[in-house]
Amino acid sequence: MEIKVCGLKLEDNIKAVAALKPAYLGFICYPESARFIGNLPIEVLKNLPNNIIKTGVLVNENEEEINKLISKYNFEAIQLHGQETPDLCAVFRDRVTVLKAFGIDENFDFSQLIPYQNKVDYFLFDTKTSKHGGSGKTFDWRVLENYHLNIPFFLSGGLSLENLNEIGQIINPQFYGVDLNSKFEDSPGMKNIEQLEKAFKLIKNGTYNELRS
Repeated sequence: MEIKVCGLKLEDNIKAVAALKPAYLGFICYPESARFIGNLPIEVLKNLPNNIIKTGVLVNENEEEINKLISKYNFEAIQLHGQETPDLCAVFRDRVTVLKAFGIDENFDFSQLIPYQNKVDYFLFDTKTSKHGGSGKTFDWRVLENYHLNIPFFLSGGLSLENLNEIGQIINPQFYGVDLNSKFEDSPGMKNIEQLEKAFKLIKNGTYNELRS
């Protein structure tokens, strides 16, 4: 189970989270987000360990702007969190790893993902809201039983120390990783290292039920 921590924006906090050795760190390049990286110095990202995949989170940007952001921050992956088309996603696959996010609710039709086959590397399933992620809300994970494509996915949306034990009940061969964000914060963009340490240990050990002990 891979771990992605998303929504970081403060230099010292980024370094502290990186020390936990997540597989991915996500940086939001969407000005309307409370976790927008804004004027974060480029060197903070470029100095991160090479074994952490630096991921730019983008919402409805055009191809030119996405390429600029990849170059500026040396992103190795991008997470497209808007209404990006399969063809736009495919443009970047020879340059970075491509994650395509979708908001999920109980009525979500997974067949709409079929056009993204061979166009993206991963899906990210978040809770459907009027905003683009970071809601702190979960969706009914039982709907993931309806997902049958061969593209691995990250689970996002309201993951916390209170519900992480339940991810062991998700039986899907494409369940690849978890995305930790707002429920592990003291304030938007400021991650609680103690909480993350506990989550990392138990996710990596697969001992989710210990979270409530």
